[in-house]
Amino acid sequence: MPPRTPARVKDWARRHAGPARVVRRAPSWGGTAMATAFYCLSLTPSLLPRAWWLQGLAAGVTAAVGYAVGAVLESATRALARRTGTDPGPGARRAMWPVLGTLAALAVVVVTARSAGWQREVRRAVAMDPHVAWWQWMWVPFVAAVIAALLLLAARTVRLATRIVAHALGAHVPRPVAYATGTALIALVIVGVVQGFLLSTALRVVESAASLTDQGTTEGIVRPDLATLSGGPGSATPWDSLGAKGRDFIGSVTPRTELAPFAEGRTVKDPVRVYVGLRSADTLKERAALAVLELDRTGGFSRKVLAVMGTTGTGWVNDQGSRPLEYMWAGDSALVAMQYSYLPSWVSVLTEDEAADAGRALFDAVHDKWQTLPADSRPRLVVYGESLGSYAMETAVGGSLSALTSETGGALFIGPTYSNPLWKKITADREAGSPEWRPVVDRGVAVRFAQVPEDYGIPNAPWRQPRTVYLQNGSDPVIWWSPGLAFHQPDWLDRPRARDVSPAMQWYPLVTFWQVACDLAGADSVPDGYGHRYGAMPTSAWAQITRPPGWTDADTARLADHLAAQ
Repeated sequence: MPPRTPARVKDWARRHAGPARVVRRAPSWGGTAMATAFYCLSLTPSLLPRAWWLQGLAAGVTAAVGYAVGAVLESATRALARRTGTDPGPGARRAMWPVLGTLAALAVVVVTARSAGWQREVRRAVAMDPHVAWWQWMWVPFVAAVIAALLLLAARTVRLATRIVAHALGAHVPRPVAYATGTALIALVIVGVVQGFLLSTALRVVESAASLTDQGTTEGIVRPDLATLSGGPGSATPWDSLGAKGRDFIGSVTPRTELAPFAEGRTVKDPVRVYVGLRSADTLKERAALAVLELDRTGGFSRKVLAVMGTTGTGWVNDQGSRPLEYMWAGDSALVAMQYSYLPSWVSVLTEDEAADAGRALFDAVHDKWQTLPADSRPRLVVYGESLGSYAMETAVGGSLSALTSETGGALFIGPTYSNPLWKKITADREAGSPEWRPVVDRGVAVRFAQVPEDYGIPNAPWRQPRTVYLQNGSDPVIWWSPGLAFHQPDWLDRPRARDVSPAMQWYPLVTFWQVACDLAGADSVPDGYGHRYGAMPTSAWAQITRPPGWTDADTARLADHLAAQ
């Protein structure tokens, strides 16, 4: 059989498509009604304030989902009505369109105007200026309409393709089998294209761009001349191999000259910082071994405290989580981290196994070496992770609280993700009456959750060592977004709520899922103490986990003020 030319393929498609077209008929009455309802619900308060264009995007996607739900419901209702002889007929449906159009237009105008007030309430909840520019907000329904129309057009194109394939198969198999097979084939093609071509191509493009960015160096960051740092004299990890975030981590070490005035007479040392980049060694195992070699070379295993730090997708470690340890211990500290990706966390979360493998490899290598040291002279081993980094460190101990408390001297996890295995188990096992946003487990004997320093005292019961602290804001979408949010009301919306979650926020099936997903885009665009920003809280958390002899609450407050002023 000769290969099909483009013209022959076009003729074949036209023959099997028959009268079908992409836009074959007017919009569904039920779909339009439900799309309007979903649009209005998408404008109700969420966790964080949004820019007008982001709200328009969220509303458009949500309206398209609503249209699909409404169209399916209408189709099922009409089929039932025809069977029972109660179908009002096309004339009655046509007469209802002016009513629907008027009500829909009125609802869009009224709810869009009201949503500006909701946005002001949400902005107040996260300590932001409540002003919302009405002339920008008026564009929300127009952006939503364009997005919804494009998604609807794409859906109808898929439906047309399914009809063509089913019609072609209908000559050989029964019609139900033809439609089922056609639907399955088109679904396989779409999944194959999205995952095998679009997604993989997009990931390659993003990773390529990210790898180029990874070769840059932030202004003001220079190669160190201290032997206590990776990339410095005698280092087995060349400066150029550390990557952009690795060079930031090493180059922002707190110098001894800065530590001395704060130490107030204590002996001060040059802090140890070890970092291994993707370019430092070929395999994960080799990079983890290199990290241990660097800790040996720099004297990291002879310090008072040794922190294994999980990184985010790009290899970033937040200075607000690392510098407090250096000040508290007057430089008698060692921090070690390892890069596992070039991709930012919002992309690398799609391949989160890399984070888990890297966290486990680094922790196991450091822990194995640490165990060989004399028990009375080895450093206190602690772990730290923020966002995807917390996931990496949790999986490093098998997601087990008993393993965490037996194998480490404490842990600090900030803004955990919904995938975090230990966080998920602890939260599920919380005591009755404790809210999901600040759970209490086993009377707080080993682990506590905090958004403000006063939370460390909840519950009012003994807190033994080693201690684990979770920092999580009530308005942090990184924590609360999950696929299950589409169909199940979350416990964190129960009463009482976290102080930074709007009382007006409600859960709606499918709608809230997209709302919180869009909140992820603005998670860092809020003041400290809200969203995914934790400000000086790591300072007080480290003071709870591992404070030096003689360290007081006044020292913690002094350090927090000092770091905030920099």
